[in-house]
Parts: sequence; structure tokens; C-alpha cells
Amino acid sequence: MPRYQVGLTKDDSSSRHSEWRQPSTDDVRKSKLGPRYFTAFGVDLSPDNMAVAIVYFVQGVLGLARLAVSFYLKDDLHLDPAETAVVSGFSSLPWLIKPLYGFISDSIPPFGYRRRSYLFLSGLLGALSWSLMATVVSSKYSAASSILLGSLSVAFSDVVVDSMVVERARGESQSTSGSLQSLCWGSSAFGGIVSAYFSGSLVDTYGVRFVFGVTAFLPLMTSAVAVLVNEHRISSGERTTLHSGSGFVESSKQHVRQLWTSVKQPNILLPTLFIFLWQATPQSDSAMFFFITNKLGFTPEFLGRVKLVTSFASLLGVGLYNYFLKEVPLRKIFLVTTIIGSALGMTQVLLVTGLNRKFGISDEWFSIGDSLIITVLGQASFMPVLVLAAKLCPPGMEATLFATLMSISNAGSVTGGLVGAGLTRIFGVTRDTFGNLPLLIVVCNLSSLLPLPLLSLLPEESGDTDNGETKNI
Repeated sequence: MPRYQVGLTKDDSSSRHSEWRQPSTDDVRKSKLGPRYFTAFGVDLSPDNMAVAIVYFVQGVLGLARLAVSFYLKDDLHLDPAETAVVSGFSSLPWLIKPLYGFISDSIPPFGYRRRSYLFLSGLLGALSWSLMATVVSSKYSAASSILLGSLSVAFSDVVVDSMVVERARGESQSTSGSLQSLCWGSSAFGGIVSAYFSGSLVDTYGVRFVFGVTAFLPLMTSAVAVLVNEHRISSGERTTLHSGSGFVESSKQHVRQLWTSVKQPNILLPTLFIFLWQATPQSDSAMFFFITNKLGFTPEFLGRVKLVTSFASLLGVGLYNYFLKEVPLRKIFLVTTIIGSALGMTQVLLVTGLNRKFGISDEWFSIGDSLIITVLGQASFMPVLVLAAKLCPPGMEATLFATLMSISNAGSVTGGLVGAGLTRIFGVTRDTFGNLPLLIVVCNLSSLLPLPLLSLLPEESGDTDNGETKNI
């Protein structure tokens, strides 16, 4: 089953001292009492929530360059599947240190704003990274570095907007928390739909550099939505205190102590361990991309159509969770979706061996149908990870701890990608040799079942129950 990087992952921000806090959750709830805003996924679209939704939308619409990056690494830089997986893993490193961004945004508020300033700067950094890809990048090292800058841009903006989400989710039922996460991931899926088809046709018509150039304008939307964030400007006196060396050091020490005190508690540590192991199972995505393009001859335009289908499927997966699964116990969701996902993942063997054609199903239609079903299930199974992480966070540490938990989840995903790269190399799968690809697919899908005996590490909780175990950690 495909793994999702939060951003996945989406993931989280700064821990806030009481004197630094934005308008409280109670203030937010009071603003919701009147019919002032439209709603989506059961969430009022206040300016703050709109900012969150737009940032996630940008994350989805940046998928415009995803196919271009894959073809650039394969055709222009002539990398093999294992090297491509390693470059992808390296470019994901910013997602692994998200608590650091929380510390930075808490302690260094440029222009007096912890949220607005970093949203604005993140957008500029993203525009710079894709501008470099469109102009000067010419090696795998410079490409990896530029993609890493783009990842840093998205990860930092994620930290900022998810702090708002976690603050609203604190003390809420699993159902309400699920609605907030559904708004985030629904926005991301909608962004993916907007960019999906053109991601392939533009590569076919104009080439990868043109696509990178167009993509460079998209992060500027993140900069623009900074004005929607309702944030009190920190006075120059407070900034002086924050910027003082001793104040910064003491603040950082206090953050680390609080974080360690929270993480080492069994009711946080054990579910986090499960999430890491669940994400860390190996993946064969890079090898499959080389197979369908080099062996089956799928064009960028066709893969853009597949991406359009999977973007709709991702949105469908969010809806499936939001309307049918958010009140189902977490253990049951993980158990059922992992087993079904492993079985469905095996269907890729049919495509690789050509058995689908013996049943009268073309490679193209089989690929579309297979991707649709697996994406729906993958998205629906990933939503509980976000809800669980949000509900594990105790008051006062919700943003930084959520960032830590999602960084650990992302570390699992990167680990899975690197293990998959190692297996790809061991099985001898290259850009032109796919004899052992069926075996690689089977091993990767069976390994996804390995964390299931550890389901007892997750809290016992069902839907709308506000369980003291998760709320008062």
C-alpha cells in the first residue's frame, strides 16, 4: 500500500508559552456560534481555517511538478530506480526535523509574527527552489538540493498551519478531530485534482523545465495567505527578550525537557512506535515507475490522467474516512485496511507479468483501476494516523509534540523508501531489467503485515468517546 508523507504530512508547529498564545480555542469556538462562515467537512471556513486549507491546497497543487521530477531524474540525469529512491529519501529530510521549526518560530518571530512571517518566507523559499530547477540545476546533487529546499518550504509552512489545527483538535472527540484533518487532506486532494492532468500533458508538450518554471509561481500562494492569519503582533520589548541569548537557550532547554517528558510516557511512546513501524515497511514505487515507463511505454500524458484519477481517489478516501470510519476504533481501521491493502498491492504482479491481458484487460485500464482502489484505501487508512497523533498531544505541548510524532511517522516513510531502494538493488531491478520485480512487489506487500501483531500498542478508543487516556496525557 502506498505510504503518505505528512505533510502526510502534515505535521506541526511550535509549542507555545501561555504569554505567546494566539486567540484561545474558546475564542475560536465562540466565533463559530454565529452563522458567519461557510462550512466544509463540518468545519467553519474562518480566515484562519481558510489559511490552513489554502496551504494544504498548495501542497496538493505542487504535484504539478511530481511527474516532471520523476522523468527528469530518469531521462535527463539517467538515474536507476535505486538512485531515484535515494534522491527522494534525501529530499524528504526536512520532514524529519519539524520540531526544530517549532522552536525557531517560537523563539525568532520576524517582524513580530510567528505565523504570518514564516508562511510568507516559506512561500518565497519554495518559489526559489523551483526557479533553480527550471534554470540552473544540471546534476543529481544540485537536483536533490533544490528539491530539498522545496520540501523545507512545504514542511515549515506545514508546521505553522498545523499548530492551528492541533489547537482546535485538543480536547475534541475523534469525530471532530477527524473533520479538521479531513478539511486539511481534502484541500490537498483538491489541489492534486487541479494540477493532475496538466502534470503529464505539459511535460509531453513543453518539457520538464517549463513545468518547473510554472510550479515556481505556486508557492507564492502560501506567502499571500499569511494576511488571513489572525495573529497579535509581538511588541519590540518581547522580541528583545526572545532574541537574547540566555532567553533563547533557556527556552530551548525548557522545550526539550517538556518534549522528552511527554514522549517517554508509555501511552505516547508505544502508539508512536507502532506508527513508525507501520510506515517503515519497504516500498517498490520507484521500480514500478521505471517499469511502466520503460517497459510498458506509458507516456507523461497518460500518467497525468492516472494522477488525475488518483487525486479524485484521494479525495474519495478522505470522504470515506470522514463519513464512515471516523467513529470506528483505530485498531480495527488499521487491521482491516492493512490486510486489504496488502492483498490489493499484490495485483501489481498481474501487471508486471502481463496476466491482466489474458483476462482481456489492457495495461492502461488495469493501471488506472488498480491505482484508484489502492489510493482510496491508502488515504482512508492514513487519516487515523493524523487523528491519533493530534489526540495524543497534551495541553501546552500540542504543537511541538504533534510535530515530533509526525516527524517520526515521516522518518518511518523515508526508512521504508530506503529499505525498498536496498531491496531493489538486491533483487537486481534496474532501469531495463525487471525479472525479479514480481518478487520485490510480493516482499514489499507481505512486509506491510509485519506491524499488525503490535496493534495492542494503540489506545483502545472508539469514535466519539472522549477518552481520558488520550486527552489527559
